Amino acid sequence: MSIFFVRRMRLGLGAVALALAAGGSASAAPLRLVAAAPAPVATVTPLPAVPQTRVAPTPFPINTPGPLPGDESLPYPAYGVPVPGVDAGVSAPDIPATVTLQQAIAIAFARSPALAAARADVGIAAAAARLTGAGLLPSLSASASLDRSHSQPGGNSIVTTTAGTTPGTGIGTGTGNSGTSTGTAARVNTPNVTSASFGLQVRQLIFDGGRIAASVRAARRSETAFADTYRRQLQVVAYNVAVAYYNYLAAQRTRQVDLEIVRQDLTQENLVRAQVRAGTEAAAQIATVQLTTAQSRLAVIRAQSTELGNGAAFANALGLDANIRVQPVDDAPVFTGGQASTLPIPSYDTAIKRALALRPDYDSALQSIAQANQTLRSAKLGLFPTLSGSASAQDASTDASLGSFRNSNSIGVTLSLPIFDQGQTADNVASARASIDRATANAQTTSLGIALAVKQALTGLVSSQAALVQTQQEYATAITNVKSTQAQYRAGVTTLPLLLNAQVQLAQALTDQVTSVYALRQAEQTYLFAAGANYDTSAALGERAVAPIPVTPLPLASPPSAAMKGGSRL
Repeated sequence: MSIFFVRRMRLGLGAVALALAAGGSASAAPLRLVAAAPAPVATVTPLPAVPQTRVAPTPFPINTPGPLPGDESLPYPAYGVPVPGVDAGVSAPDIPATVTLQQAIAIAFARSPALAAARADVGIAAAAARLTGAGLLPSLSASASLDRSHSQPGGNSIVTTTAGTTPGTGIGTGTGNSGTSTGTAARVNTPNVTSASFGLQVRQLIFDGGRIAASVRAARRSETAFADTYRRQLQVVAYNVAVAYYNYLAAQRTRQVDLEIVRQDLTQENLVRAQVRAGTEAAAQIATVQLTTAQSRLAVIRAQSTELGNGAAFANALGLDANIRVQPVDDAPVFTGGQASTLPIPSYDTAIKRALALRPDYDSALQSIAQANQTLRSAKLGLFPTLSGSASAQDASTDASLGSFRNSNSIGVTLSLPIFDQGQTADNVASARASIDRATANAQTTSLGIALAVKQALTGLVSSQAALVQTQQEYATAITNVKSTQAQYRAGVTTLPLLLNAQVQLAQALTDQVTSVYALRQAEQTYLFAAGANYDTSAALGERAVAPIPVTPLPLASPPSAAMKGGSRL
């Protein structure tokens, strides 16, 4: 028998085995990557180089699984005995079943307990600032009293003796133009006495050296710092929602990839069974492909577990019960027929300047330094004299029967000069100076943390862009390799281990692609969060916003205390 005839016979048996594989199992859907006939080796088109200027979005070729199918009736676990009720999830009546990232952030803003606490802190600080300024305003008080007293009658009468000198004539002896008269008048003790009085009093601080005014400025700085903290908390919530959003999508994509690999393994298993029946393959090869299928099914079960856990985490990030089912919209264009684009990457110097200008937590640290300086000024004026004015008017009865009202009034100023206060002023000054040192150190720590976050975010964004380019190339090459190896295996010119190895490489390429796409999305969110630009917080504050006070940012290379000497002013 010639070699040519042997090759022709093996090709014919391979075609018969392929036909048997297509109809051998009704439950195994054919994989879209497996061709029904030998396919020519695809030519890999080189990917465009990533622009070094980073001023335009970077397009990537589309060669990936299709859009997510949404809600699937896949039991959990997918293989084995399903456990009902664990993966069900319920819909919330006031929450859409499908949300975009911006909608998810809006839902979290409305339901986040952390934001509610931050808003309460802003309200408390605003009330404290108003209370501190009350000392500069006049105080007006009114008083009214009505008193009725009763004493038991009896006993001796109360006798009142009066003596005096009256001009003119009098009873007595002697001559002159004036005389002296004496006499007695008896007044019986009255058992019931009723009295009433009405009055107004006004007090106004005139001068205290500016102590209260400094306290008011310190309180306003504190209010602004709390408003900055609230703004940063908005960004934290938005970032947490974005991370949970893309983690959930990545888990769904991974489960989709693993199911695709199972379907591919089942198709390959049916092909081997057909070849065993045709006598072109040993029966022991069936166990080899079954092992691969079992491993792929295990990966599906693990992917389901991760997907359910990330779905619960996404609902929790929105402020919902973990059993609420909300489907995020996949905005990664690589999987939806568009082009993947990312943010332009600035230089480190540009990024750090932008972060110091936009980060609310950094502005809050600067406001704390300004607050400590104003508190020190107020503490130094503890022994300063204070001058205040007061005025009062009163109308009161003067007899026992609620009659004979007489009025009185007064006006005056009071000068208070503290001499010794047991060292309280000195202690307050020392405490205020220590507070300045602490606030300065905290601001420096914040600036260093921002620098670290920006540096790491920039490197992560660059790496994610480069990784996506490479995984797209890896995926395109893996597809070409699988198609070529499948054609060779059908022609009988390669072995089953080599085919299985090509399929493993394709599975890894699919997994790497999913990881790279959503890692890029999360790297973008991480950079925006580090720069303080992942959410526009000015719109969230609305009319109640505390206007930010212009400040001089702390240079990273110089002490914050030196930079703040000519810092922000009210």
